Order: sequence, then structure tokens, then C-alpha cells
Amino acid sequence: MQPLWFIFYKDKLLLAKQGEKFAVPAGEEAPVGLSKSSSVMEVGTMDDGTPIKTFALSAPVINDTAFEWIDLRKSFHLLPREHYLKAGKCRELIYWDSNTQYCGTCGTPLRMHTPISKRCPQCGREIWPALSPAIIVLVHKGNEALLVHARNFKGDYYGLVAGFVETGETLEEAVHREVAEETGITITNLRYFGSQPWPYPNGLMVGFEADYVAGNIHLQKEELSHGAWFSKEKLPAVPDKLSIARKMIDHWRTQD
Repeated sequence: MQPLWFIFYKDKLLLAKQGEKFAVPAGEEAPVGLSKSSSVMEVGTMDDGTPIKTFALSAPVINDTAFEWIDLRKSFHLLPREHYLKAGKCRELIYWDSNTQYCGTCGTPLRMHTPISKRCPQCGREIWPALSPAIIVLVHKGNEALLVHARNFKGDYYGLVAGFVETGETLEEAVHREVAEETGITITNLRYFGSQPWPYPNGLMVGFEADYVAGNIHLQKEELSHGAWFSKEKLPAVPDKLSIARKMIDHWRTQD
């Protein structure tokens, strides 16, 4: 089978135009030449055995109108889900590769050991891609849910309370801490919802639902600009469908 080529320039993915549709380029050779700083990484296969290769360019050089650079987030709406997920994995590995060129113990240039690990030829240290786990929580209060607008949102939509898990705490402890820190309320009855890889650049979102216990909303102004309880009938703009936040909100909206 001809390999699929996941080629990046920063956070943009090179896609082949097929009429009104887009696809990940396939072929024995890459559709564009490598730059001096590029190195091809082989990232396993698709479920059907199709090989996956990826690399990054140092400049968005492309002289063929049959291809177009598409923001990775936007590719969610253009590609099959399995291709979008593989694109995210490739982007994470490229990010990891570019930030782990030298051994942190002795400074020797690292070498690839497996498709997802490196080894130092001098001291033998091995490293793997790091994940940054984060929690995200939908808090119920009767028939309403707590929605917030974070200051780092690139739009006017409202999402859910979220934050990174700190060293030494459980996922559940992180949920309670983040809700208390960001909104001042207390919660109970945590239920696991699901998880989602979040390759921007190396996150893993872990979703929970919870029930309100007590407290008035007092927003952490450094993190949030707005927050309130909303009913299903009067929702503000919500996140795009690529996010687990939207999946959790949509699930809540369908419940009796």
C-alpha cells in the first residue's frame, strides 16, 4: 500500500484537493521535497495496514495548486475521523522530536530508538513523548449547567471549566481543585464521561460530569472573563464539534 503523508508547516497540514473535498496525500514519494531541517518519521499504520509517514517543513513552500495548507483544527471537518486523529498524533510526534534533540543528562544528540522513543548513545537514557493530562468538567445544577468563557478562547463561545492535572494529584482531585479555584463553588458525585487526545500540542483531555453542592460563582479573573448557569433552552455559543467540551454539552442537551 502507498503510504499516507502527513506533512506540516507549524500547525498547518498539507492536504490534497479533490474537487470540493480534501484528503491526506498518498504515494510512494512525498508530494513535496524535504527542507534541510526535515526528517521523515514512520508512525505505524492505519487500521487497514496503510503506512504513515510524517515530517515538517521550515517554510510553507508549495508550488502546486493541487495542494493546500489547512489548519489542523479545521482539518477535523474535512477528513475522516481516523485521518484527523492520525494527523494529531503525527503533529505531537513532530513537536516532541523538535524539542528533544539532545540528552537532558549528558547533552549528547539523541537517536531514534523506536518510532516513539529516543535513546542517548552516550549514557543510554531513553525518552518518550510526554503527555499533559487535563480535566474538563460539566457541572449540573438542577436543569442548568455551568458554562464559562476563558480568556484564552479565540471567540465569543462558552465552554467548560478545565485545567491541567498537577503533579501528585488524582484526576478527581484536579476536578475539585479547578472548579473551586476558577469558580468558587463546590461539587460532588463525579462521573467519568470520556477522554480525547488534544494535540495542541500534547494534551489529553479527561472529561467528567459533577453535581453542584454550594457556593456563588466567583470567577478567577486571570483565567475566566465570564461564567454563569445556563439552561438547555438558552445556551450561548458553544465550542466547535472537534472538542470533547462540545460532545459533553451535546450529550447533556439530549438528556431528559
